[in-house]
Amino acid sequence: QAQLVESGGGLVQFGGSLRLSCAVSGFTSDYRAIGWFRQAPGKEREAVSCISSSDGTTYYADSVKGRFTISRDNAKMTVYLEMNSLKPEDTAVYYCATRPRYLTSSYYCGPAHFGSWGQGTQVTVSS
Repeated sequence: QAQLVESGGGLVQFGGSLRLSCAVSGFTSDYRAIGWFRQAPGKEREAVSCISSSDGTTYYADSVKGRFTISRDNAKMTVYLEMNSLKPEDTAVYYCATRPRYLTSSYYCGPAHFGSWGQGTQVTVSS
């Protein structure tokens, strides 16, 4: 099973930016797709963005389209989430996770379709 470590979270003001990193190590044969997810207090975990490790196909939640960008560095086994124009509603714990199968549609960019998870990093956006 792969090990994932998120970093880059923190406190930022409305309209600010953050860059999250997800470093993958260990049993990486399930590194077919990486997803970023978030969970706010009292809410279910939701998908933010996913990327296929093969062809770089990406998917985004409607709420972050145009503001967030997911990217990958396969040589470093690291996936990034560039977050711009942050809003208070983006406040959540952000997790990355791997999927042992490639993404074939946006349907699979959901928490139920991902296996190995990191511990999460807190993102707080003040108004």
